[in-house]
Amino acid sequence: MFYHVLKYVFIGPLLRLFFRPRIEGLEHIPEHGAAIVAGNHLSFSDHFLMPAILKRRITFLAKAEYFTGPGVKGRLTAAFFHSIGQIPVDRSGKEAGQAAIRAGLGVLSRGELLGIYPEGTRSHDGRLYKGKVGVAVMAIRAQVPVVPCAMVGTFEIQPPGQVVPRIKRVTIRFGEPLDFSRYAGLENQKAAIRAVTDEIMYAILTLSGQEYVDEYAAKVKAAQDEHTRQTKQSGQSKKFPKLRR
Repeated sequence: MFYHVLKYVFIGPLLRLFFRPRIEGLEHIPEHGAAIVAGNHLSFSDHFLMPAILKRRITFLAKAEYFTGPGVKGRLTAAFFHSIGQIPVDRSGKEAGQAAIRAGLGVLSRGELLGIYPEGTRSHDGRLYKGKVGVAVMAIRAQVPVVPCAMVGTFEIQPPGQVVPRIKRVTIRFGEPLDFSRYAGLENQKAAIRAVTDEIMYAILTLSGQEYVDEYAAKVKAAQDEHTRQTKQSGQSKKFPKLRR
């Protein structure tokens, strides 16, 4: 109930008014039955813009941090994501990944739309990164189509760290559904799930036109953060050299 109130009364109309999204390929979203919508992830705004333009309800696997933030802001954020039916995902290890897959399969078993960002996190620089294989496991095991989606322009309106998005038109593109029935029964084969994931990422890349990086986004971001930290420490050491005794 609250989901539909937000979508059709409060948030949805405001998003359409301010961002005037261009919508391409909406006919590729099946009107009935289970399907996975797999997209790139450039901005916090993605969580709202795609669901706002879909006719059907979509449930996303959202990072657990959205549900565990401290203070008033954290509680409000958690309440919001719970109210719209999003599922928290712990990204801390292999077993956590299996729990996310089980949660996603539960959504699909009810004949619903499941939204997922195969990169596993927001792109920190606007590029498209290597996809994680959970999306492939779910697609093969549930035997459902995967609709690739590209958010275009959302990085420019709200890059990481920017709280209030800029008012600028964005584009949301959906590609033709991908059928992976030929991989039935192979969801435990590493080569098969890697091939399916790469095919999904290539479809997203074709729609988005982003630069592709064949590495995981979280790994690249962690390496950059560590380099920045070491650079700052080196700068402080040069600024305040140790005194000789």
